Amino acid sequence: MLVKLILIALLLFIVFNLFRALWLMLKNDPDKVSMSKYLGRRVLFSAIVMALLILALAMGWISPHQRPY
Repeated sequence: MLVKLILIALLLFIVFNLFRALWLMLKNDPDKVSMSKYLGRRVLFSAIVMALLILALAMGWISPHQRPY
């Protein structure tokens, strides 16, 4: 259950960073932080989510649904 909560929190953080980058893109203020900082964070946390999913599946902490056929 803890792994699922961590995954959900990471996914919400990914979406937050995506909207933060969108806000900076629309604002177009050259003195502010670069949009690529937030997009880079999004890519980093996406990789962490994928690694955590693979680890959780391999360790048996989570199980995928059965095949539909």
